[in-house]
Amino acid sequence: MSAIVSHLNRVLPGLMPLVRYRAADWPHDIRAGLSVAAVAIPIAIAYAQLAGFSPSTGLYASILPMVVYAFAGTSRQLIIGPDAATCAMLAAVIAPLAASNSGLYLSYSIALTLLTGLFCLSASFLRLGGLADFLARPIIIGLLNGVSLSIMIGQVGKVLGSTPEATRFFKQLMEIPHLVVTAHWPTVVLSICCAAVMFFLPRYTKVVPASLVTMALAGLAAFLLGLGDMGVALIGPVAAGLPDLVIPELHLDVVGELAASAAGLALVLFTSGMLTARSFAERNGYDIDVDREFAAFGLANIVSALSQGFAVTGADSRTAVSDANGGRTQMVSIVAALAISLLLLVGTGSLAWLPIPALGVVLLFASWHLLDFQVFKRYQLIERSAVVLGVITMLGVLAFGAIKAIMLAVTLALLMFIRKVARPDCEELVNVRGRAGLYNHKLFPDAATIDGLLLLRFCGPLVFFNANHFRAEVHRAIARQPKPVERVVLDMIAMTDVDITGIDTLGRLDSELAAKNITLVLAGRQVEFEQWLQTTKHPDAALRQRAFPTMRQAVRHWRGRDGARSTIDEAAVTPADTRGLATEEAPAPAQAVETVVVVETTKPPAEPNGHDTKGHPKS
Repeated sequence: MSAIVSHLNRVLPGLMPLVRYRAADWPHDIRAGLSVAAVAIPIAIAYAQLAGFSPSTGLYASILPMVVYAFAGTSRQLIIGPDAATCAMLAAVIAPLAASNSGLYLSYSIALTLLTGLFCLSASFLRLGGLADFLARPIIIGLLNGVSLSIMIGQVGKVLGSTPEATRFFKQLMEIPHLVVTAHWPTVVLSICCAAVMFFLPRYTKVVPASLVTMALAGLAAFLLGLGDMGVALIGPVAAGLPDLVIPELHLDVVGELAASAAGLALVLFTSGMLTARSFAERNGYDIDVDREFAAFGLANIVSALSQGFAVTGADSRTAVSDANGGRTQMVSIVAALAISLLLLVGTGSLAWLPIPALGVVLLFASWHLLDFQVFKRYQLIERSAVVLGVITMLGVLAFGAIKAIMLAVTLALLMFIRKVARPDCEELVNVRGRAGLYNHKLFPDAATIDGLLLLRFCGPLVFFNANHFRAEVHRAIARQPKPVERVVLDMIAMTDVDITGIDTLGRLDSELAAKNITLVLAGRQVEFEQWLQTTKHPDAALRQRAFPTMRQAVRHWRGRDGARSTIDEAAVTPADTRGLATEEAPAPAQAVETVVVVETTKPPAEPNGHDTKGHPKS
């Protein structure tokens, strides 16, 4: 029995919390669930209309997926449902394939959603939850900004009552003057009134969702004033009842194209959902399992396809509503799903009066809240490459569509990663008066260097693809010094790996420096370095003798070379990161292995003639 319970808990992590549900959580979860439903209903209808589906399809995608995630997810608060980005991607993929055939459009959408769910399940089985990290935050921000702008420009025709012809962003942008000239003024007046409600209502109260009030008032106005007779577009009849469970049909002629898009869609919706799930988990002090979340997202999309819905992901706005209304468990999702089901059973008649311009206004405001250009300013101060990545993703979405833009952005991110690894920084370290440790000279350009001594740190592994870059950087650093260099101390702490090419490069560099009467000294990772030399059977014993456990000991050895006092403050020579973070510690007991000092290292042994093993004058 215990084995069965353990297996169920592994497959359905949300089951046991629901089984052990506390009665004290009921009032909070019911209130939060009804609030989520109030927000989800107009949003689901609007997103369904954005993706080219009937309002009932959007509501279908908000029922079973929420229930399934409540049992399969590891987040206590995440709300699953339609999302602007996924809907825009669905429309971009399916529209060219369906060719205005409504039957094929829905069929392809269901098939794409099913394949997306299967990809998510496969990724969970293979423990590929870490793939979401390849979509860096700048990529996600660029994606959301691009999708938001695309949605906003796509709603201009709806709120003006005009018929746009262009389908791409930049052409739609150029078409706006024509849409304004041909605007339907009763539609424009209604849109202005809806926008006023969406703008002012949250400033007076946040108890009632502005989108729900806007849709209700617009529907009431359409019913009382006969806006449909004036030419204002209405949703029309909405199918009543709960969805039938059907097995989606996979069209073999387009399954290859759908599968490629499904893989990209799975990565995007999972990454976007994880950003929301992780943020609320951190805020409330619990952890989530990314691999199980992959499976939960997969199951949610599979049941969405089976219930004639479309792709779903974590919804940040609805999750925020749940959190703000005191939602404590996934019972919130179940309550919201029941409320939406009740609407489909008894309230679809009123939905027919909803004006399409009101939906456009709701989408405009929802998209506006997704825009985030301020983060680019912060990235500009920290890392300009992140800004470039985000802007390229955003422009790619606007020009080519979300899927192609994501592939382009991921490719660029991988290239940038490879460049960072292949061309690490070689930092010159200096002591800063009043600060303990060693720091990057670029951060403190006025700091005095030690005459004759050059301290360097290569910030990456020393392997075959960056070995020549390392040699060149060391020689360039020596050439930059205003006074002749007698000794180069290389901090090995940052070198996470050294392969056979790296060992040979160190030997070659040692010979090149010796020819210039410069001694190469290694500091840190003494044990690992000796193992590297032994493994590679490197013949040069002199290099082994000039390896110190720490930078402190290497500098101390230089200080005592002729009994002269150094310009460096010995007490301040505690190895530190180039940005001021300690990477080595002061001397500790002998049981430690790498970055601790065991005893004071003596000078390297010398030959009887007064020279060391490389023929250099002994210290």
